[in-house]
Amino acid sequence: MFKKLFFTFLILVITAAAGLTYKVWTWQTTPLQLSEERIDFTIPRGSSVRTVAELLAKHNVDVEPLLFSLYSRYTGQDKLLKAGAYEIKQGQTALDVLNMMASGDMSRRTILIVEGWTYKQIRSAIAANNDIQQTLSEVDDAQILERLSADPSITSLEGLLYPDTYVFVPGDSDFDIVRRAYTEGQKRLHTAWEQRQADLPLNSPYEALILASIVEKETGHGEDRGKIAGVFVNRLNIKMPLQTDPTVIYGMGDKYQGRIRKVDLQTDTPWNTYTRNGLPPTPIASPGALALAATLNPEKHKYYYFVSKGDGSSAFAENLRDHNRNVQVYILKRGTP
Repeated sequence: MFKKLFFTFLILVITAAAGLTYKVWTWQTTPLQLSEERIDFTIPRGSSVRTVAELLAKHNVDVEPLLFSLYSRYTGQDKLLKAGAYEIKQGQTALDVLNMMASGDMSRRTILIVEGWTYKQIRSAIAANNDIQQTLSEVDDAQILERLSADPSITSLEGLLYPDTYVFVPGDSDFDIVRRAYTEGQKRLHTAWEQRQADLPLNSPYEALILASIVEKETGHGEDRGKIAGVFVNRLNIKMPLQTDPTVIYGMGDKYQGRIRKVDLQTDTPWNTYTRNGLPPTPIASPGALALAATLNPEKHKYYYFVSKGDGSSAFAENLRDHNRNVQVYILKRGTP
């Protein structure tokens, strides 16, 4: 009788083990049935594996919470689950999801900061991104600069955020993006500064950044960058006003409505390079690598003037007489080149 009972018990154990083995194998290999093609899921900091399993179920990701918890504890992956944002895709298995979260293979997003954007435009783009946590709405620029450990003599964030594509994890903060763009900008600026031409009329990397921002805004034709930078360097060398429209526009702020009038050129602001000599007090935008390189290694020539040809390129002149002729041809459309 005992042998019969033992044999029956052994059969049940083997059957149960086989059933469990099949269950685990199926769990490992069967794709999840998702309600959408992709599901974004965030693991909060401090979450236990059980909490994660329950949250997945609430997001209609049926990983079988009990099996998910037991398996992750058995493999030790319960101690490896990393807080952050993940993207669960159609075709993945519950095991794929567990491995993804244990390895920290988080979903990624990108944000583009465009060359020539102002700080205001950059902050607007960051604020409009729903994947970025907004923490700076009540923080002024002085506080941000302090948190960045910026040079105390710099009072504006304008031009300090390097234009590039930044990859981030959903839930990263706006300050995370600002900090990374600032750090990249400082690295690029100081590298360019170390590789500069000798005897430039620029006393610091920050002055180089200011001039590079003007070159960035004045250049619609990439091949002209070095030549335009050379014009401004020539003017600075003889203490001639830079007389560049983008600085006037920047100083006008919200008053600018798409065109500059004579009165605007005559209205003094700290950024009006018609009414003031030398560089403006801050950059007027974020310059890219090519504008930085052109500014710190400008073309050497005798040009002091340039005017847009209307196709993105510029016509250059060594004197005011030739410049006025270029204005007649390319701006007033009188005469031929």
